[in-house]
Amino acid sequence: MAHQYPSSYSLLSRLITTPYFFIFLLFPLSSISSFHVIFTSASAPTITISKVEQDQEALALLTWKVSLDNQTQVLLSSWFGHNSCHHWFGVACHRSGSVSDLNLQSCGLKGTLQNLKFSSLHNLLTLNLSNNSLHGTIPTNIGNISKLITILDLGSNHFTGVIPEQLGFLTSLSFLSLSSMNNLTHLKNLHLFENNLIGQLPDEICLGRALVNFSATGNHFTGPIPKSLKNCTSLFRVRLERNQLTGDIAESFGVYPNLNYIDLSSNNFYGELSEKWGQCHNLTHLSISNNNISGAIPPQLGRATQLHRLDLSSNHLSGKIPKELGMLPLLFELLLTNNDLSGSIPLKLGKLADLQTLDLGSNNLSDQIPKEIGNLLKLSSLNLSGNRFVDSIPDEIGKLLHLWSLDLS
Repeated sequence: MAHQYPSSYSLLSRLITTPYFFIFLLFPLSSISSFHVIFTSASAPTITISKVEQDQEALALLTWKVSLDNQTQVLLSSWFGHNSCHHWFGVACHRSGSVSDLNLQSCGLKGTLQNLKFSSLHNLLTLNLSNNSLHGTIPTNIGNISKLITILDLGSNHFTGVIPEQLGFLTSLSFLSLSSMNNLTHLKNLHLFENNLIGQLPDEICLGRALVNFSATGNHFTGPIPKSLKNCTSLFRVRLERNQLTGDIAESFGVYPNLNYIDLSSNNFYGELSEKWGQCHNLTHLSISNNNISGAIPPQLGRATQLHRLDLSSNHLSGKIPKELGMLPLLFELLLTNNDLSGSIPLKLGKLADLQTLDLGSNNLSDQIPKEIGNLLKLSSLNLSGNRFVDSIPDEIGKLLHLWSLDLS
């Protein structure tokens, strides 16, 4: 089925930005749903081209043509001479005579991309080679293609190997289709952060149960967490903050024995927190702030004894602060501000010797401010504002010599 490209795009600042972006493709990319990213491009640029550059474009395409199988060469029989803009099949050009679009979708192409000199396609805006029988690896020099390119579609072929990190050099890219995450059973690291990606997360994202690091921070992803991600016990680091993901928080995530870091902040998750988070014994960072979470904080969180940072702020949490949070010996940030928590501050929080930030502001906490807070000698920020405490401020707060931010209003 032909892909329908959007009529407007926004610039893709960075798709693959670090050398830690590896997608291992040990099987052909051939079967199920395409993996797409979609954005905006500016209006078509004004292009100037020299005769030498025009010859280079033609030579690059002709060199690639003769590397393909005989049947494909017959299909591309219109490709000859020095002017690739003169009725070459699948080729469209700028007014200047430079190639702007190469669209050979569903043409039965057979061969590889190894002999296509991408760097000669100086002004290419669109490359669509989808739904063919191209094979081999995606060459690393694809990163040398025109920096103007906004659409790259290699979906529904038979590529193998590693998706090159050089795709990250294509800073104007607005649509990328590599198709068929169904076969990415060795996918370990996937980073899609700080773009304007839309749609839902791919269903097959952790089909092989091998995914370790996944970041989609700062996009516009919607919909639920894929089942394969929920059951992905190999996860170590997950960053999904600042999207529009939704679903029952208790049903969307499982138990992850290797999980070290997860940030789900600024989404649309709802429901109550699951006690399962307490079974993630290697978890050091848990952030689910700015969602629509309700109910009580499960006391089982006190079993996640490696936690350094717990941020559940800006939700609709109610009930008491569990005293079990005082059993997190490595905790240095506890952020519960802007909820509906009530009752008193647990005295056991005074045992959090490494705590540097304690933010309990904008709740319905009452009773006295416990003097045990004075035991938090590393505390640098304390916010207890917007509550209903009684009696005086304990003198012990004066022991907090590292305190630089204090709000008791």
